[in-house]
Amino acid sequence: MYRDIAAHNIGTLTHVGLYTFVDPRNGGGKLNDVTTEDIVKLVEIDGEERLLYKPMPIDVVFLRASYADEYGNCTVHREIGSLDCTAMAQACKNSGGKVIVQVEKIVQAGSLDPKLVKIPGIYVDSIVVGNEADNMQCLGTPYDGSLTGEFRIPVDAIPPVPLNARKIIARRAAMELTENAIVNLGTGVPEVIGNVAAEEGISDYMTLTVEAGSIAGVPMGGTQFGAAANPMCILDHNVQFDFYQGGGLDLAFLGLAETAPNGDLNVSKFGTRLAGAGGFIDITQNAKKVCYCGTFTAKGLEVECRDGKLDIVKEGSKKKFVKEVEHITFSGYYANKVKQPVLYITERAVFELREDGVTLIEIAPGIDLKTQVIDQMEFTPKLADEIRLMDERIFRDEPMGLKK
Repeated sequence: MYRDIAAHNIGTLTHVGLYTFVDPRNGGGKLNDVTTEDIVKLVEIDGEERLLYKPMPIDVVFLRASYADEYGNCTVHREIGSLDCTAMAQACKNSGGKVIVQVEKIVQAGSLDPKLVKIPGIYVDSIVVGNEADNMQCLGTPYDGSLTGEFRIPVDAIPPVPLNARKIIARRAAMELTENAIVNLGTGVPEVIGNVAAEEGISDYMTLTVEAGSIAGVPMGGTQFGAAANPMCILDHNVQFDFYQGGGLDLAFLGLAETAPNGDLNVSKFGTRLAGAGGFIDITQNAKKVCYCGTFTAKGLEVECRDGKLDIVKEGSKKKFVKEVEHITFSGYYANKVKQPVLYITERAVFELREDGVTLIEIAPGIDLKTQVIDQMEFTPKLADEIRLMDERIFRDEPMGLKK
């Protein structure tokens, strides 16, 4: 969209978002009654449905860069990635707006490597020099050269993750990994899949990518999410999404918040709390296979593993499998329409999206089907003809031997 604004195009035309909350048939991205303007239009081209997102002028853009020279040329070589800084600056400049860039320091004109300059001075109106606290690489964390490609760090000594609900889910999800797969890991539980892969010695069998632009390496979590240690390549944010939107991902692992009987998923809006979708729609709608990873219930869940079995010590008070999701961030209907394989992986059960809805295909050893699965859902799932037991290796402390 930034590039389309910069080019003064009629809008951004894409399949991304069809049948989700940004589709006009599901509200068109309007979050409440205050919004009356239609900003997304459903169109048909050559018999194919597409969404046309209306461009909007950018009046002011605040960007972060590393160094600026006396002419305002800015590099981003000490950031975790270039993100959308070039496109955002172009969009704002061509909208007649103001481009304001924060940097660590100003250097002599002509002293910057032109290949590192991502924001040329002709786009820039103001430069702000921040102090050390302002210029943390990520929120609350100082500069780390392993996130920018300046140097590499050893990663074979990553400490093992304790065997809790998150690791159980991540272990089951890791069983879906295939050799030479191109993978995206979301925030939350999916972050642990990278740790499990390292423990099992299979990190080199796949390529992890992050939507912010990194290829390979070890994706970071928390306030460093978006960065990766030891990346092989760091692309512009929008270039990474061009690859994602065209189906370049073999596997995507994303978080699980609310799921409906038809496979719809909500991670973006809960009552008055707007979490936002981020790149969730772009990634999940276009990956060749998607796995949603999260605990079966929320708020207070406690589990323990004993002798290869799962014990629910305390049940969570909030059900995640609901009759209807508040916001459609992922459309089960669209996934079935394009024949996309979808799994919903929890610590006690695994579900698969089939044409007739969410279907239970696996249950953890030690779990009672009725009281600890079906009774903890707002709907009764479809049941596979044969419900398998989840591999008991998932529930033991020692490595599972996935490399074999």
